Amino acid sequence: QVQLVESGGGLVQAGGSLRLSCAASGRTFSSRARAWFRQAPGKEREFVAAISWSGGSTDYADSVKGRFTISRDNAKITVYLQMNSLKPEDTAVYYCAAGEFRTLVAGQAYYWGQGTQVTVSS
Repeated sequence: QVQLVESGGGLVQAGGSLRLSCAASGRTFSSRARAWFRQAPGKEREFVAAISWSGGSTDYADSVKGRFTISRDNAKITVYLQMNSLKPEDTAVYYCAAGEFRTLVAGQAYYWGQGTQVTVSS
């Protein structure tokens, strides 16, 4: 069974940090690029960050550049999103996704996780 499971969400004050994790099981996710998206209440889902299969290429939304870092473990199974200097506007449900690097950046994925809530208080 194909699964992407997110964890690490929670409530944090503005300026704080959180690290999200996305564990993969099932098919050969180690050969897929991975990405994080988010959806705030009343807004469309938006791209946050992506990382290639090798980890050698990354891409970020302008709104998170310099604050968020995407990485993956050596086994290329778990992907992380380190979020620093969090702002109230970062509040959203964060989703992990897998697919092709360029299409992930364009907002399309083959597989999606269920999401984890991140709430940043002012």
